[in-house]
Formats: sequence, C-alpha cells, structure tokens
Amino acid sequence: MDVWEAMRTPDSTAARILWELRLPRTAAAFVTGALLGIAGALMQVLLRNPLADPYVLGVSGGASFGALLALLAGAGTVALQGSAFAGALISTLLVFSLAHGRGSWDTTRLLLTGVVLAAGWGAMISLLLALSPAQQMQGMLFWLMGDLSYAQLPVAGTAGLLVVAVIAIFLSPSLNVMAGGELYAAARGVAVNKVRTLIYLLGALATALAVTQAGNIGFVGLVAPHLLRLAGARDHRVLIPAVILLGGTLLLCADALSRTLIAPRQLPVGVLTALIGVPMFLFLLYRSRRLDD
Repeated sequence: MDVWEAMRTPDSTAARILWELRLPRTAAAFVTGALLGIAGALMQVLLRNPLADPYVLGVSGGASFGALLALLAGAGTVALQGSAFAGALISTLLVFSLAHGRGSWDTTRLLLTGVVLAAGWGAMISLLLALSPAQQMQGMLFWLMGDLSYAQLPVAGTAGLLVVAVIAIFLSPSLNVMAGGELYAAARGVAVNKVRTLIYLLGALATALAVTQAGNIGFVGLVAPHLLRLAGARDHRVLIPAVILLGGTLLLCADALSRTLIAPRQLPVGVLTALIGVPMFLFLLYRSRRLDD
C-alpha cells in the first residue's frame, strides 16, 4: 500500500524514497547479480571447471584494481569502466594461460593461479590505498566492500548485460560443444579460437560492469550457474537466460538481507555473499576431490 500510494503521489516523501533510493538500488542489485552470474557461467565453460568464478579466479580483483587506479587518477565514468575492463581482461588472460597443463586444464593449477592472482591484486589494491589522498579514501573503499548503498540506475550495466546476453545466447550451441573440450569442439566444426576470444571479452566485460556498479562482490558467479546445473540446466540455451534471472535474484535477496539483518545499520552486500559463497565453494572443492578419487 505504501508503494501504491507513492506512485499515486509523486511529490511525497515516500515517492522520493521509492524512485530515488529503492528503485535504483533494486535495479543495480539485479543487473549486477545477472552480470556476475553470466560471467561465471562463461568462465566455467572457458576453463571447463564448475569452480571457476570471477571472484575466485581474481578477475574481480583485477577489475577492482583498474577501477581504483582510474579513481585515483580522477578519471570519468567511461575511463573508469575501460580501466576496470582492462584489469578484468588481464586477469582472465593470465588465468587462461597459466592454468593450462599438458594438453588439458589442470584443476589444481587453475585454483592456485586464481588464489595467487587474487592475493596479488589484493596487495596492489592495498598499495593504492596506502598512496591515495585521505579525501579519496572513502570513494575507493566503496569498490572494495561490494556495497550497493550509493548505486545509481544501471544504464550502462543494463546495456552491457543485454549485449553480453544476446551474444552468449547466440553462441549457446558452440558453448554446449566447448564444454566437452577444445579438441572435441574443433572436431565438431566449432571455430574454437573465435569462440574462446568472445568468451574472454564477454566475461571480462560483464565482470568490469559489475565491479563499476557495485564494487567487488564475490561468489554470485560461482553459486548461480552451479545451482542451475545441479537442477539439470546444462543446455546453454536455457542456462544463459536462467543464470541471468537467478544471479540477479540472488544478489537482490542478499542486498535485502544486508539492509535488514542489523537494521538500521547496513552490511556490505559483498560480505554477505562471501559468507554464503565460501562454504559452498569448499563443499564443491571437497565434492570434486571425492569424484577425482
């Protein structure tokens, strides 16, 4: 009833809260979660590992470092997003090149590469914070907490999500074949190098847009695709649209909890997703070890 009344009386305080605070934050939470979900799904195909995730593999850290570097230089929004995209792309390239064993992906090397990259980006971010002026500290810390308190309407994020989603859905048949390995995909007539490059760019773009909107939020890209695969959604023609909806919904629910658990104080939503994602990551790691045994 309060929402309905706010829509009927646009000049009221409730209407201002609805249109200027709640709507932008809700939209930003959904779009950010959707971007992280689709980035996780694409990286899991690229690396053929269900544990792949922008946060775990250090891609979010690279995007955060790029964004913080642009903030420190006083760059505008376009340069900020470009710098975040460059950081995410560099991380993706490093993981892709270093995690490859002899003839196939090595899960242990993949995880170690991601952990080392994340630690390295964390050290670089700490260095930036130590060198940054005090007046810029608060704005830079925003990217590290994974917080939606200052979120605005995600115009660029929505446009980027639509572009990534359309291209990913178009690539779905090739993604289904790529999940079986590059040699298998090449034998089935898939242009492996072209598809791999597109996955690179799409995953990095989605991660960079998510980071520039809400900071460094982890584990949504791990949890959403894996839950859908456990539910039987393995065809990417179904998985891609579903992971957009589930990723957005998960982050939206996490943001609602972050605002209400210790109200009137608020938790950074990145803290809440980590508290949920870390146990699930450990469970998946333990499960994969048992399957290997």
